[in-house]
Amino acid sequence: MPALPLNYKVFGSGEPLIILHGLFGSLDNWQTLGRKWSIDRQVVLVDQRNHGRSPHAADFGYEEMAEDVLHLIDNLSFETIDLMGHSMGGKTAMYLALTRPERVRNLIIADVAPVAYEGGHAKIFDALQSIDFSLINRREEIDEQLSHAIPDTSVRQFLMKGVTRDETKELSWKFNINALWEHYNKILTFPEDLKPYKKSATFIRGGKSNYVTEGHWESTKMLFPKGKLRTIDSAGHWLHAEQPKDFFDFVTKALA
Repeated sequence: MPALPLNYKVFGSGEPLIILHGLFGSLDNWQTLGRKWSIDRQVVLVDQRNHGRSPHAADFGYEEMAEDVLHLIDNLSFETIDLMGHSMGGKTAMYLALTRPERVRNLIIADVAPVAYEGGHAKIFDALQSIDFSLINRREEIDEQLSHAIPDTSVRQFLMKGVTRDETKELSWKFNINALWEHYNKILTFPEDLKPYKKSATFIRGGKSNYVTEGHWESTKMLFPKGKLRTIDSAGHWLHAEQPKDFFDFVTKALA
């Protein structure tokens, strides 16, 4: 399967930093922080395949997503990049660094480890797939329907950013919900038999999140022997949204 031409947005100029969002997300999740980092560097925000305004495809896994990003790096004529990813995007970033280390100068990973996780999104997938857009005219109706299965307002607000109007003006999901669900088990895992990444890597976790446990960190150090672990005690999994100032400061230090 050939690489897809990803949708992206560029801020600033100078050394490039590419940022990859997580599952159900888009580059929009990173615009506020991206603009702040762009004061002294070039920041490239990316929609991964099957998300945002990037193309949809039946194939979906870390090999394909990393190939898409590599294709973008080549198209933008970057020799090397700083690369950051959150959650699923963090796994894409790790896979790219592990398989093409000569292209990644500095790696920053937000609240995820290169391990297999147990699934926890089935209820969200069910709720998203239950929406019949042919019967809906207003976004408020979607939020109302989702609220029965997803009572957490912040999670719903995040998912609602994935609502758009298609060419026929009918509401729809930006993300390819069917492909995401079909390959969900693959997204939970991480490719095996990879050689360690010998360069600098910073891992930032949320203290209230269970995505990077001490056991996960032991596994991470096998692949990223120079990895450093930082913790934002008061943050959960969406640490960049929950504690943006602390997250900004950690990343800025890592980039320096």
